Amino acid sequence: MPVDKTAIVSENAKIGENVLIGPYAVISGEAVIGAGTKIASHCVIEGNTTIGKNCEIFTGAVIGSRPQDLKYKGEKVYLEVGDNNIIREYCTLNPGTEEGSKTVVGDGNLIMAYSHVAHDCRVGNNCVLANGSTLAGHVTIEDRAVIGGLVAIHQFVRVGMLSIIGGCSKVVQDIPPYSTCDGHPAAVFGLNLVGLRRHNVSKESIGLLDDAFRILFSSGLSVKHALEKLVKEIKLTSEVTYLVEFIKKTERGLARSCRK
Repeated sequence: MPVDKTAIVSENAKIGENVLIGPYAVISGEAVIGAGTKIASHCVIEGNTTIGKNCEIFTGAVIGSRPQDLKYKGEKVYLEVGDNNIIREYCTLNPGTEEGSKTVVGDGNLIMAYSHVAHDCRVGNNCVLANGSTLAGHVTIEDRAVIGGLVAIHQFVRVGMLSIIGGCSKVVQDIPPYSTCDGHPAAVFGLNLVGLRRHNVSKESIGLLDDAFRILFSSGLSVKHALEKLVKEIKLTSEVTYLVEFIKKTERGLARSCRK
């Protein structure tokens, strides 16, 4: 276990095989570090934090420190980070707030420098959070979503799978799956065609999603009536069905079209 002589590692921490811990890093509490993970200099990992296998954590990241929530009064809370994640310089990831609650980051994510994942968030798999992305509490980022640099996402917002949000956007309502969004507040510009093609979504499904988006975002109908029309007129492939179910579950409302 190559641990730099200047690093501080708690007796209660569990360190897997072939973990690298760089100069002046601090691993405190009951942190668990999975095999093959690399922790660079001056990182701080604390609390009830679990880091998976083969992650790379770059200089100055602070992972598992107490949530930035005034309601927090020292309850036992958790942070779980999966395998094969890259967490770049000076990122901050917080645990949950209420007793037993947790923040969860999946596998294969790239979280770029200075990004923040707040308490009780859920980040899926293979997502990209570009530099300075800011997730407020209870935000959900679904699989393969891309968050542009300096994007701020309001608490309780959901970002749908295979969506992409342009840099510097203000996100205050749910971002639909498969969409391209941008603006203040973020609005839907259309399908994330590049993402859909890269992940081998069929031409038929892409065409049907395009028809669904026209009904949802260009018909002038309310979300409720647009969904009713969509279900009657569009073939429900797995992707279209997922889009419909995502929208039905929205609580903060849905980001609407950029078109006036």
